[in-house]
Amino acid sequence: MTVTYTITVLLDVNSMQDVDDRAESRSYIIADHDSGRAIIIDAILDNVERDITILKELNLNLMYALETHIHADHITGASLIKDRTGARIIYGGGAEGTVTGVDAFLADGQELHFGKTVLRALATPGHTAGCTSYLLPGAVFTGDALFIRGNGRTDLQGGSSEHLFDSVRTKLFGCPDDTVVYPGHDYHGRISSTIGEEKRFNDRLNLSIDKPTFIAIMNKRRSPPPAQMDVAIPANMRAGRLPELASGR
Repeated sequence: MTVTYTITVLLDVNSMQDVDDRAESRSYIIADHDSGRAIIIDAILDNVERDITILKELNLNLMYALETHIHADHITGASLIKDRTGARIIYGGGAEGTVTGVDAFLADGQELHFGKTVLRALATPGHTAGCTSYLLPGAVFTGDALFIRGNGRTDLQGGSSEHLFDSVRTKLFGCPDDTVVYPGHDYHGRISSTIGEEKRFNDRLNLSIDKPTFIAIMNKRRSPPPAQMDVAIPANMRAGRLPELASGR
């Protein structure tokens, strides 16, 4: 396998480090080696200036701002990044009809090309009804579907424990074992895992756990709603376009 890209991992350092809230969110810049064309996955509004600085330092041409789902814990930086760089906003096909201000939706299996690098969308509903993961040769960006040794909650925005189990087992665990997993959050200082590791060691989704057991585990979980949910979800249904930005103020 020839790797055509470089990944820059961007951590979210903020004052709201509460588990199952905005804690330790991850954004990713993926740059094509030869062309310098790049994408960003799950940008956060508060970090846009930092992200644009990094893009300039690395002399990258940002083509696309991708989102894995409609976030409840923070406002996406996708629209501000589009305003600043001209990048096109991309969501997974599961968000079509729900999110406005999007340039394109990637259906399950659909590809996105930037330079010689090819990314493929994997529909992975369960954390929300519209979640999508993004697969590169050798790497997968799982959003809140699959974490390192865990998974996202399933009690908000049309989430479903049954659907999440199926998404992980049929889509994500269908990737080669050496595929590197880059999650949407991590609460223990880790950057990545592999599909093979998660098959063995994931606390709730390892291969020894069946669907009824997983559903029972998730049904017992009780987590408070994200602190920014009432602001973040409406904004993210506009791809992060805030009312003052939309009105031109």
